[in-house]
Amino acid sequence: MNFWGLWNLSFGFFGVQIAYALQAANTSRIFATLGADPHSLSYFWILPPLMGILVQPIVGTLSDRTWTRFGRRIPYLFVGAAISVLVMCLLPNAGSFGLTVSAAMMFGLVSLMFLDTSLNMAMQPFKMMVGDMVNEQQKSKAYSIQSFLCNAGSVVGFVFPFLFTYLGIKNTAPVGVVPDNVIWSFYIGAAILILCVIYTTIKVKEWSPEEYAQYNEVQNEANEEKVGWFTLLRQAPSAFWAVGLVQFFCWAGMMYMWSYTPGAIAEVVWNTTDTSSTLYQEAGDWVGILYAVQAMGSVVWAAILVQFKNTKLAYALSLILGGLGFIGVHFVHDAYLQFIPFLLIGCGWAAMLAMPFTLVTNALQGYGHMGAYLGLFNCTICIPQIVAALLGGSILHFIGSQQSLMMVVAGVLFICGAIAVPLINTKHKK
Repeated sequence: MNFWGLWNLSFGFFGVQIAYALQAANTSRIFATLGADPHSLSYFWILPPLMGILVQPIVGTLSDRTWTRFGRRIPYLFVGAAISVLVMCLLPNAGSFGLTVSAAMMFGLVSLMFLDTSLNMAMQPFKMMVGDMVNEQQKSKAYSIQSFLCNAGSVVGFVFPFLFTYLGIKNTAPVGVVPDNVIWSFYIGAAILILCVIYTTIKVKEWSPEEYAQYNEVQNEANEEKVGWFTLLRQAPSAFWAVGLVQFFCWAGMMYMWSYTPGAIAEVVWNTTDTSSTLYQEAGDWVGILYAVQAMGSVVWAAILVQFKNTKLAYALSLILGGLGFIGVHFVHDAYLQFIPFLLIGCGWAAMLAMPFTLVTNALQGYGHMGAYLGLFNCTICIPQIVAALLGGSILHFIGSQQSLMMVVAGVLFICGAIAVPLINTKHKK
């Protein structure tokens, strides 16, 4: 497949990632603004991975069996994106309808649940289409393009609130109401999402069942469909589980970043814990800039990663750099010097985006059921986030309720992930 074929295959991911970036940078900010206690913030983050663990294996399995004139994976992609657009217009308005604090948070939770469900439904088909239509030699390139688009979309989504504040849209609001700059960020992000997905829908023509069987060496599609999830897991290659262990540590660390970065930056840079203050909202805008720096660091590091001949060395080194970045957040008190820790975090993030799916899809060559396997592999992303979210409040109490120390916890988890990388067996069935 030529470059533009690989590009078109993943371009819609740019829009999906804008939506994810807005969610990642602003969920804790939104619920803190609505009145959530810091020790409860991680509980709100249970919904994204929970929806992922429920939705993605189902989407993977159903799309394995779906053959329509619109494609195999694209129907799920388009429906998920359409629902996402609607919910993105509702979530940031949770505090604008005159509801009580508890009712506003419940409205926000329901909106977040539907947003997570639809974004998971929209995201997974992109990885599956690469697994379906790209050969082993080009998969690293395909996932690198996807990683670039992911990070580019992240940069756009992360900077929106800061940019809109700069353009004159207010970043303050009455107590319990989400500021206009965040609301408009979600509106514009929703518009870009649907346009990008429409582009991919028009440009990509998925293979017919006969073409898929020919190029993926599948002999009997009917027999494939009868295999259950537990059977697939029993038959999974060892790399599937070893990469999953690395994923456990890394995604638990990312959960703490998303949950506690707004509070951590407000503490160590703006010296405030008052979520109703102007300083807290300024810190919230700056978090978007730091996340954008992280994403740009990921783009640069992703280009460096492809130069490594030893994949596992590159993976482990990236995670160590990311871990050091997380630990550094706690010790840096200048807003601009925080760029350094977040650039290092970007190194770890680049490896997390590209390497696990490359290692796993290569290991799965000849196994069939690519969509189902990738849906199940998504559990190695979702389960650690759920565990981390459930434990987050207790850990925060244990370390003295200082949110910046949760970044240190995240750093230690990343380093544990790096230690587990040598367990991955890169030899796989041909």
